[in-house]
Amino acid sequence: MSLDQTVCEDLKAFERRLTEVISSLQPATLRWRILLGFISVCTAVGAWYWLTDPITSTVPFTQSLWNHPFFTVASFILVILFLLGVHRRVIAPSIITQRARSVLGDFNMSCDDTGKLILKPTRPSHLHDT
Repeated sequence: MSLDQTVCEDLKAFERRLTEVISSLQPATLRWRILLGFISVCTAVGAWYWLTDPITSTVPFTQSLWNHPFFTVASFILVILFLLGVHRRVIAPSIITQRARSVLGDFNMSCDDTGKLILKPTRPSHLHDT
């Protein structure tokens, strides 16, 4: 097997593994996006009811939170999700492709959002006039 064939096989194996990693993250990423979106909507709806309640401005803060348990629980869950790093799990595939592009750039290559390799045209060598 020649060196060119070995390099080609290595690139194909790398591409297969990269696409496998990115595609395996997609189902989990979708679930985290749905969860984060749902909790965000719940928090926004709860906040609307909390802020439009005329009693909110007359009672102490803690009492107004007790009066609106939907908003309180949704807000608490949203904060916990962000502290656990769910926002990074939502964009995990794009983080991996961004890092892969950064490394592949040194080899005059890139990749698309699914992990398929993109070979860039070779850079023209500069001719020196004598």
